Amino acid sequence: MSTLTAKKCRPLPAGTPALTRAQIDTLLKEVPGWAYDGKVIAKSWSFRNYYETMAFVNAVAWLVHREDHHPDMSVGYNRCRVEFSTHSIGGISENDFICAAKIEALGSI
Repeated sequence: MSTLTAKKCRPLPAGTPALTRAQIDTLLKEVPGWAYDGKVIAKSWSFRNYYETMAFVNAVAWLVHREDHHPDMSVGYNRCRVEFSTHSIGGISENDFICAAKIEALGSI
């Protein structure tokens, strides 16, 4: 499990620098399946049915609410895509990776 799961998201005021591409690439190694597209880090999941999809969405909603760091989510019958970026700094922050790692840890509960 990633060491990021032990961290807590923190407020980042405007003007805080976004992570560099090298920092993003290093942190991506801690969140399997997540990718950076130049704007967001994202991952997609597939489920057997709508109920499992909604259970995942609700678990993510609870988790990110506790971190006060919210993703964009695209949801369909048996799929969900989660995208993180830190709007206040206009880029990717460690907060994005903290939440991604905690979402990954949901599977080990």
